[in-house]
Amino acid sequence: MKVSAVQLPIITGNKIYNTNSMEHMLNDIATLRTDVVVLPELWNTGFYPKPISHFADLDGEHTIKSISQLAAKYMLNIIAGSVPTNRGGKIYNTSYIFNRSGNLIATYDKVHLFSPSGEDRDFTPGDRMVTFTLDGIKCGIATCYDIRFPEYIRSLALADISVLFVPAAWPSERLMHWDTLLRARAIENQIFVVGVNGISDPDGEDFHLGGHSTIIDPWGEILAQGSCSKLEGEVIHANLRIAIQDKIKESIDVFNDRRPEVY
Repeated sequence: MKVSAVQLPIITGNKIYNTNSMEHMLNDIATLRTDVVVLPELWNTGFYPKPISHFADLDGEHTIKSISQLAAKYMLNIIAGSVPTNRGGKIYNTSYIFNRSGNLIATYDKVHLFSPSGEDRDFTPGDRMVTFTLDGIKCGIATCYDIRFPEYIRSLALADISVLFVPAAWPSERLMHWDTLLRARAIENQIFVVGVNGISDPDGEDFHLGGHSTIIDPWGEILAQGSCSKLEGEVIHANLRIAIQDKIKESIDVFNDRRPEVY
Protein backbone atom coordinates (compact mmCIF):
# COMPACT_ATOMS: atom_id res chain seq x y z
CA MET A 1 0.00 0.00 0.00
CA LYS A 2 1.54 3.29 -1.11
CA VAL A 3 0.40 6.21 1.02
CA SER A 4 0.65 9.93 0.26
CA ALA A 5 0.25 12.33 3.19
CA VAL A 6 -0.72 15.88 2.23
CA GLN A 7 0.92 18.42 4.54
CA LEU A 8 -1.41 21.19 3.49
CA PRO A 9 -0.62 24.90 3.90
CA ILE A 10 -3.58 26.21 5.89
CA ILE A 11 -4.95 29.69 6.52
CA THR A 12 -7.44 29.73 9.39
CA GLY A 13 -10.96 30.48 8.23
CA ASN A 14 -10.05 30.73 4.52
CA LYS A 15 -11.99 27.80 3.09
CA ILE A 16 -11.49 28.89 -0.53
CA TYR A 17 -7.69 29.09 -0.24
CA ASN A 18 -7.46 25.83 1.71
CA THR A 19 -9.72 23.96 -0.72
CA ASN A 20 -7.87 25.27 -3.78
CA SER A 21 -4.54 24.24 -2.23
CA MET A 22 -5.88 20.77 -1.50
CA GLU A 23 -7.20 20.26 -5.03
CA HIS A 24 -3.97 21.50 -6.60
CA MET A 25 -1.84 19.16 -4.49
CA LEU A 26 -4.19 16.25 -5.11
CA ASN A 27 -3.94 16.83 -8.85
CA ASP A 28 -0.16 16.54 -8.59
CA ILE A 29 -0.43 13.33 -6.55
CA ALA A 30 -2.71 11.79 -9.16
CA THR A 31 0.21 11.55 -11.60
CA LEU A 32 1.98 9.18 -9.18
CA ARG A 33 1.21 5.55 -8.44
CA THR A 34 -0.31 5.92 -5.01
CA ASP A 35 -3.11 4.05 -3.29
CA VAL A 36 -4.20 6.23 -0.38
CA VAL A 37 -4.19 10.01 0.06
CA VAL A 38 -4.55 11.47 3.56
CA LEU A 39 -5.50 15.06 4.49
CA PRO A 40 -4.97 16.83 7.86
CA GLU A 41 -7.50 17.60 10.57
CA LEU A 42 -9.83 20.54 9.82
CA TRP A 43 -8.00 21.02 6.54
CA ASN A 44 -10.64 23.35 5.09
CA THR A 45 -10.93 25.75 8.06
CA GLY A 46 -7.81 25.41 10.17
CA PHE A 47 -7.94 24.86 13.94
CA TYR A 48 -10.19 26.72 14.30
CA PRO A 49 -12.14 29.87 13.45
CA LYS A 50 -14.93 30.97 15.78
CA PRO A 51 -17.84 30.67 15.90
CA ILE A 52 -17.14 27.31 14.29
CA SER A 53 -20.86 26.92 13.51
CA HIS A 54 -20.45 29.55 10.76
CA PHE A 55 -17.87 27.34 9.02
CA ALA A 56 -19.45 23.93 9.53
CA ASP A 57 -20.56 21.75 6.64
CA LEU A 58 -24.25 20.91 7.00
CA ASP A 59 -24.50 17.12 7.33
CA GLY A 60 -21.16 16.89 5.53
CA GLU A 61 -22.93 17.26 2.19
CA HIS A 62 -20.41 19.55 0.52
CA THR A 63 -17.40 17.54 1.66
CA ILE A 64 -18.96 14.21 0.73
CA LYS A 65 -19.87 15.40 -2.75
CA SER A 66 -16.58 17.11 -3.56
CA ILE A 67 -14.20 14.49 -2.16
CA SER A 68 -16.25 11.66 -3.63
CA GLN A 69 -15.84 13.21 -7.06
CA LEU A 70 -12.08 13.59 -6.59
CA ALA A 71 -11.67 9.99 -5.36
CA ALA A 72 -13.57 8.66 -8.38
CA LYS A 73 -11.82 10.99 -10.83
CA TYR A 74 -8.33 9.96 -9.74
CA MET A 75 -9.29 6.41 -8.63
CA LEU A 76 -7.75 6.98 -5.19
CA ASN A 77 -8.69 5.98 -1.67
CA ILE A 78 -8.97 9.26 0.25
CA ILE A 79 -8.89 9.79 4.00
CA ALA A 80 -10.41 13.25 3.89
CA GLY A 81 -8.82 14.49 7.11
CA SER A 82 -11.64 16.06 9.05
CA VAL A 83 -14.00 19.00 8.67
CA PRO A 84 -16.41 20.72 11.06
CA THR A 85 -19.82 19.17 10.45
CA ASN A 86 -23.24 20.36 11.62
CA ARG A 87 -25.60 17.49 12.36
CA GLY A 88 -28.83 18.30 14.12
CA GLY A 89 -27.47 21.60 15.38
CA LYS A 90 -24.40 19.98 16.96
CA ILE A 91 -20.90 20.49 15.56
CA TYR A 92 -18.65 17.45 15.15
CA ASN A 93 -15.02 17.15 14.07
CA THR A 94 -15.71 14.55 11.39
CA SER A 95 -13.47 12.47 9.15
CA TYR A 96 -14.72 10.96 5.89
CA ILE A 97 -13.17 7.97 4.13
CA PHE A 98 -13.72 7.21 0.44
CA ASN A 99 -12.69 4.28 -1.74
CA ARG A 100 -11.39 4.40 -5.30
CA SER A 101 -14.90 4.41 -6.70
CA GLY A 102 -15.77 7.54 -4.76
CA ASN A 103 -18.00 5.67 -2.31
CA LEU A 104 -18.12 6.92 1.27
CA ILE A 105 -17.17 3.83 3.29
CA ALA A 106 -16.72 5.26 6.81
CA THR A 107 -17.10 8.37 8.94
CA TYR A 108 -15.46 9.12 12.27
CA ASP A 109 -16.26 11.82 14.83
CA LYS A 110 -13.24 12.79 16.95
CA VAL A 111 -13.70 11.13 20.33
CA HIS A 112 -11.24 13.07 22.52
CA LEU A 113 -11.70 16.84 22.31
CA PHE A 114 -8.83 19.14 23.27
CA SER A 115 -10.22 20.95 26.32
CA PRO A 116 -7.25 23.37 26.75
CA SER A 117 -8.34 25.11 23.54
CA GLY A 118 -12.06 24.92 24.33
CA GLU A 119 -12.72 22.35 21.62
CA ASP A 120 -14.95 20.48 24.08
CA ARG A 121 -17.19 23.56 24.35
CA ASP A 122 -17.57 24.12 20.61
CA PHE A 123 -17.72 20.52 19.35
CA THR A 124 -19.63 17.40 20.33
CA PRO A 125 -17.45 14.31 20.88
CA GLY A 126 -17.86 11.11 18.94
CA ASP A 127 -18.90 7.96 20.80
CA ARG A 128 -17.36 5.11 18.81
CA MET A 129 -14.08 3.98 17.33
CA VAL A 130 -14.00 3.25 13.61
CA THR A 131 -12.24 0.70 11.43
CA PHE A 132 -12.51 0.19 7.68
CA THR A 133 -10.89 -1.74 4.85
CA LEU A 134 -8.93 -0.23 1.96
CA ASP A 135 -7.71 -2.52 -0.81
CA GLY A 136 -8.13 -5.51 1.49
CA ILE A 137 -6.15 -3.96 4.38
CA LYS A 138 -7.86 -3.25 7.69
CA CYS A 139 -7.28 0.30 8.91
CA GLY A 140 -8.26 2.57 11.77
CA ILE A 141 -8.43 6.30 12.33
CA ALA A 142 -7.72 8.63 15.24
CA THR A 143 -7.75 12.42 15.17
CA CYS A 144 -4.90 14.49 16.65
CA TYR A 145 -5.48 14.56 20.45
CA ASP A 146 -6.73 10.96 20.29
CA ILE A 147 -3.12 9.72 20.13
CA ARG A 148 -2.53 10.90 23.71
CA PHE A 149 -4.84 8.10 24.84
CA PRO A 150 -2.92 4.82 24.44
CA GLU A 151 -5.82 2.72 25.67
CA TYR A 152 -7.91 4.01 22.77
CA ILE A 153 -5.27 3.20 20.16
CA ARG A 154 -4.71 -0.20 21.77
CA SER A 155 -8.42 -0.91 21.32
CA LEU A 156 -8.03 -0.21 17.60
CA ALA A 157 -4.99 -2.49 17.49
CA LEU A 158 -6.95 -5.24 19.24
CA ALA A 159 -9.50 -4.88 16.45
CA ASP A 160 -6.67 -6.15 14.22
CA ILE A 161 -5.87 -3.04 12.19
CA SER A 162 -2.63 -2.89 10.21
CA VAL A 163 -2.58 0.87 9.57
CA LEU A 164 -3.60 3.79 11.78
CA PHE A 165 -4.29 7.10 10.06
CA VAL A 166 -3.93 10.21 12.25
CA PRO A 167 -5.13 13.49 10.70
CA ALA A 168 -4.01 16.33 12.96
CA ALA A 169 -3.77 20.06 13.57
CA TRP A 170 -0.71 19.91 15.82
CA PRO A 171 1.03 23.12 17.01
CA SER A 172 4.73 23.72 16.42
CA GLU A 173 5.52 24.21 20.12
CA ARG A 174 4.58 20.60 20.88
CA LEU A 175 6.16 18.84 17.90
CA MET A 176 8.35 16.79 20.24
CA HIS A 177 5.17 15.29 21.70
CA TRP A 178 3.82 14.64 18.20
CA ASP A 179 6.95 12.80 17.09
CA THR A 180 7.18 10.77 20.28
CA LEU A 181 3.52 9.79 20.53
CA LEU A 182 3.23 8.70 16.91
CA ARG A 183 6.32 6.54 17.21
CA ALA A 184 5.23 5.05 20.53
CA ARG A 185 1.78 4.16 19.20
CA ALA A 186 3.42 2.39 16.23
CA ILE A 187 5.92 0.41 18.32
CA GLU A 188 3.68 -0.63 21.19
CA ASN A 189 0.85 -1.71 18.88
CA GLN A 190 3.03 -3.10 16.06
CA ILE A 191 1.16 -1.16 13.40
CA PHE A 192 1.92 1.36 10.67
CA VAL A 193 1.08 4.92 11.71
CA VAL A 194 0.44 7.71 9.22
CA GLY A 195 0.37 11.09 10.99
CA VAL A 196 -0.71 13.97 8.77
CA ASN A 197 -0.40 17.54 10.04
CA GLY A 198 -1.03 20.89 8.40
CA ILE A 199 1.46 23.74 8.29
CA SER A 200 0.89 27.48 8.68
CA ASP A 201 2.83 30.73 8.72
CA PRO A 202 4.05 31.59 12.25
CA ASP A 203 3.78 35.30 11.40
CA GLY A 204 0.21 35.11 10.19
CA GLU A 205 -1.45 32.68 12.57
CA ASP A 206 -2.04 32.71 16.32
CA PHE A 207 -2.11 28.91 16.21
CA HIS A 208 0.95 27.81 14.25
CA LEU A 209 0.61 24.36 12.69
CA GLY A 210 4.02 22.72 12.81
CA GLY A 211 4.05 20.24 9.93
CA HIS A 212 6.35 17.23 10.53
CA SER A 213 3.85 14.78 9.04
CA THR A 214 5.32 11.33 9.59
CA ILE A 215 4.85 7.79 8.29
CA ILE A 216 6.18 5.09 10.64
CA ASP A 217 6.45 1.33 10.37
CA PRO A 218 5.67 -1.18 13.17
CA TRP A 219 9.33 -1.23 14.29
CA GLY A 220 9.17 2.53 14.83
CA GLU A 221 11.28 3.28 11.77
CA ILE A 222 10.46 6.56 10.07
CA LEU A 223 9.62 5.88 6.42
CA ALA A 224 8.94 9.51 5.49
CA GLN A 225 8.74 12.83 7.29
CA GLY A 226 7.66 16.31 6.31
CA SER A 227 9.41 19.58 7.03
CA CYS A 228 8.45 22.02 9.78
CA SER A 229 9.48 25.01 7.65
CA LYS A 230 8.11 24.53 4.09
CA LEU A 231 5.21 26.93 4.36
CA GLU A 232 4.09 26.18 0.80
CA GLY A 233 3.19 22.66 1.95
CA GLU A 234 4.40 19.32 0.65
CA VAL A 235 3.41 15.72 0.13
CA ILE A 236 5.32 12.81 1.65
CA HIS A 237 5.09 9.25 0.37
CA ALA A 238 5.85 5.79 1.68
CA ASN A 239 5.20 2.22 0.65
CA LEU A 240 3.74 0.26 3.54
CA ARG A 241 4.94 -3.34 3.29
CA ILE A 242 2.11 -4.86 5.28
CA ALA A 243 3.71 -8.33 5.30
CA ILE A 244 6.42 -7.21 7.72
CA GLN A 245 3.80 -6.77 10.42
CA ASP A 246 3.40 -10.55 10.76
CA LYS A 247 7.17 -11.05 11.01
CA ILE A 248 7.41 -8.43 13.73
CA LYS A 249 4.60 -10.02 15.71
CA GLU A 250 6.32 -13.41 15.40
CA SER A 251 9.63 -12.05 16.73
CA ILE A 252 8.09 -10.13 19.66
CA ASP A 253 4.58 -11.38 20.35
CA VAL A 254 3.35 -8.50 22.50
CA PHE A 255 -0.30 -9.37 22.08
CA ASN A 256 0.18 -12.99 23.11
CA ASP A 257 2.08 -11.88 26.23
CA ARG A 258 -0.53 -9.40 27.44
CA ARG A 259 -2.00 -9.94 30.95
CA PRO A 260 -5.32 -8.06 30.80
CA GLU A 261 -6.62 -9.99 33.82
CA VAL A 262 -3.99 -8.14 35.90
CA TYR A 263 -4.73 -4.68 34.61
